[in-house]
Amino acid sequence: MLTRAYLSLGSNLGNRAAHLQRARDQLSVLGSITKDSSLYETAPVEFTTQPEFLNCVVEIETPLMAPKLLGEILAIERDMGRNRAEQPPKGPRTIDIDILLFGDAVMNSPELTVPHPAMHERRFVLEPLAEIAPDMPHPLLQRTIRELLEELPAGQAVRKLPGAPQNNSISGTTDPEITGR
Repeated sequence: MLTRAYLSLGSNLGNRAAHLQRARDQLSVLGSITKDSSLYETAPVEFTTQPEFLNCVVEIETPLMAPKLLGEILAIERDMGRNRAEQPPKGPRTIDIDILLFGDAVMNSPELTVPHPAMHERRFVLEPLAEIAPDMPHPLLQRTIRELLEELPAGQAVRKLPGAPQNNSISGTTDPEITGR
């Protein structure tokens, strides 16, 4: 049985677009990536003295249960140089992958909380998620992603980059500053 999950990807160190593409490629082994959002450049939140992020959201259909998916995501992050235990929780990172939604599941354990507990407060999550799943209901708040986005207060700078994803690939951006072309 497959479950549709939504994952948020972010990077603010090095070649951010390349890091997102590499993470996406590794995630594709865990299931079928059925949708990609555009790339969004976003100001850091909470710990603001760090470089801007590139963010996106992917929809994946996976046979894995949520805890196993989380374990695989953490392995991808480690493989890409992120050590959550040694780095500040909101600090700079090559890659950050969060499970936003896992079907209509609601889970709360020390290892994993689904839906992501802060997703409804974060424009850098809701903008790309609303691009690919605007009518998806939040399992606890009983409002769609579009409604949650519309309810956000002003702030949290988020800029959609030119160039839409092509062939389910994050590298569809045409911005030379982002792609290095």
